[in-house]
Amino acid sequence: MRVILQRSGYASVKVDGETTGSIDKGYVLLVGVTHDDTEKDADYIAKKVSGLRLWEDDDGKMNKAIDEVGGTILSVSQFTLYGDVKKGRRPSFIEAARPEQAEPLWNYFNEALRSQGLHVETGIFGAMMDVQLTNDGPVTIIVESK
Repeated sequence: MRVILQRSGYASVKVDGETTGSIDKGYVLLVGVTHDDTEKDADYIAKKVSGLRLWEDDDGKMNKAIDEVGGTILSVSQFTLYGDVKKGRRPSFIEAARPEQAEPLWNYFNEALRSQGLHVETGIFGAMMDVQLTNDGPVTIIVESK
């Protein structure tokens, strides 16, 4: 499992012009699932994300976790995180899990985040989405379970 985490001051996702999720201060998570990912991978990343200290303390050092600053999560499924561009000009997505495997694992991952006490908003799996965000910092971190 691969997650691109962006610290955000505001973010939203729309499908067909309708907002399906929005957050103020928090993390936007672009979530990719590959063939051999399991619930163990999702649990690992959920725990890692909830514990990361990416918010400033009173001394201006990244020393606070998301729950300490009242942050929330916007989770967006994104199979293109497993796009391979080594050959040719068109990406291959063969490493991305098929939707029947990826969607339940993405849903499980979102529930694992909620079980860490986090509020989670989402996009819609498999939909064409418009994602807007203000990257705070900017802070962008790649989190992988392998």
